[in-house]
Amino acid sequence: MPLCLFNTLSGQVQEFAPSDDNLIRMYCCGPTVYDYGHIGNFRTFVAVDVLRRFLKQSGRKLRHVMNITDVDDRIIERSAAAAITVRQYTEKYEQAFFEDMELLGIERPELIVRATDHIPEMAGLIAGLAAKDIAYRADDGSYYFRIARFPSYGKLSKKDLAHIEDGARVDSDRFDKEEIRDFALWKAPKPGEAKWQTAIGEGRPGWHIECSAMAMKYLGPGFDLHAGGEDLMFPHHENEIAQSEALTGQVFARFWMHVRFLLVEGQKMSKSLGNFYTVRDLVLMGHKPSSIRFLLAGAPYRKQLNFTFDGLNAAASSVERLRTFRLRLQGPLPPGRSEPMQRLAGNTQTAMRRALDDDLNTAEFSGALFELVRQANTAADAGEVRSEDAAPLLAALAQFDEIFDVLEDGDAQRAAVVVAWAQRERPGMAISAAAERLARAAAFTDEQIEALVGAHVAARKARNFKESDAIRGRLAEQGIVLENMKDGTVRWRRK
Repeated sequence: MPLCLFNTLSGQVQEFAPSDDNLIRMYCCGPTVYDYGHIGNFRTFVAVDVLRRFLKQSGRKLRHVMNITDVDDRIIERSAAAAITVRQYTEKYEQAFFEDMELLGIERPELIVRATDHIPEMAGLIAGLAAKDIAYRADDGSYYFRIARFPSYGKLSKKDLAHIEDGARVDSDRFDKEEIRDFALWKAPKPGEAKWQTAIGEGRPGWHIECSAMAMKYLGPGFDLHAGGEDLMFPHHENEIAQSEALTGQVFARFWMHVRFLLVEGQKMSKSLGNFYTVRDLVLMGHKPSSIRFLLAGAPYRKQLNFTFDGLNAAASSVERLRTFRLRLQGPLPPGRSEPMQRLAGNTQTAMRRALDDDLNTAEFSGALFELVRQANTAADAGEVRSEDAAPLLAALAQFDEIFDVLEDGDAQRAAVVVAWAQRERPGMAISAAAERLARAAAFTDEQIEALVGAHVAARKARNFKESDAIRGRLAEQGIVLENMKDGTVRWRRK
C-alpha cells in the first residue's frame, strides 16, 4: 500500500508521493537556538526523523532542509543583555542542538541553513511583497504583511477572518495568544539591538519571513512537505503560506505534517511546574539516550504523548529485550529450518511496513515486532527456532532498527558527552551515579571488553575464581555487566 499521511492543509489522510520523479523535497522548522532544547522540541525532531528514515527505507531520495533560527526576539534581547553578538550568543546552543541530535540518533537533513546567513534573501522577498502592495512600510521603517490582501489566510489553521481588526499590527515573535493581525516582516532597529543593512533599510527580519526565504531558496516556490510541531501551525506556518503564496502565486507546500504536543506526567511542561526537562537533564539522571528515543518515537506523531518516568523505564526494558533477543539469534541454534518461524518473520515485515504506510503508526509498527519476539522466544525455549531461521528474524529486527535506531549500544559514548559537558559547563550540577557509571563504560572499547571477558572465562575454566571475580568487579565498576548463559558462554552489556 502507498504511504498515507494526514495533511493538515486538507484535514484528511491522503496518499503522499513526490511531485518530481523520486525526490521528496521537504522542509522542517528547526530549533530557535536561544537555549538548550527540551524533550517537547525533540519529540517533533524524532517524529520527522522517523518520516525521513521510512522514506529512505521505501527507496525515496530526499532533499530535506532544516533551518536554524538564530535571530528572534529572545536572541536579540539576550545577546544585547550579555553585550555579545548574536552569533556569539547562539553558537553554543547551536552546537548543543547538534550534539543532542547525535545523542538521540537523529539523522542530519541534507541541508541545515541559518537564518542569519539569508538576510538578503529575506529582504528581497519583502521588497517583492511591497511592490505588490501586499507589504507596507510603517513610519519607523518596519514592514508588515497586509492580511486583508490574502483572502485565503487561515486555510491551514482554519481560523475565521471575520474578527480581524483592520490595520492592527503585531511585532512580537511570541504568539501564544496572538490574534489575526498584520504581522511584522521586517523590524526597524532599536538602540543596542543587532541590525543588518539591506536593500529595504536597516533592521532585522521578523521570524515568519525567515522560513519562507530559506525554504524557497533551497526547494523552490513549491515543494512536497512542510513539517513542524503543532504549536507552529498558527500563526507561524499560516504566515509562511500567506507571504510565500502572495508573492509567487503558487502552492507553497502540498502537505503539512504537524506533531502533537508532549505532556509530562499528564501536565503541560513548564519550568514553573518543575517538570521541564532537556534531553541532557534526563541523561544526567541516568536514563539512556536509546530509551529516550524509543519513548519519543513509540507514540504515533498525531497522538498526545504523555511522558512519564515509568514510561521511560519501560522503554529501557523494551530496548534491552530487543538487544537480548538479537544476541540469542546470533548464538548457536539447532540446525535446520522452521516454516512457522519463516512465516512469522515474513508476516512481521509486511505488518511493520503496513503500519508505517498508515500515517506512520509507530505503535503498531513496534507492536508487530514485539509480537515476533514473544513468539520466537517461546519457540526458542522449546528448541523450535533453527539456524536457518536466524537470518529472516534478524532481517525483521534490522527493518525495525532502520527506523527506531536503538539496537546498537552507543549509550555509554553518548552519555559520556553529556557528563563531560556538565562537568565543564555546569560545575556542581547533579550527576547521578547511573550516569557516571554509564559514562565510565565509554572508556572501554568493545575490543578491550571482549579481551577482559575472554580473560574472565579463561580464569573460570582454570578454576581461578579470585581472578575471574576480580575481572568481573573491574568491569562492573565501569558499568559493564557480565551474564553467564545456559550454553556456558558469557555475554556482556553496558548497564
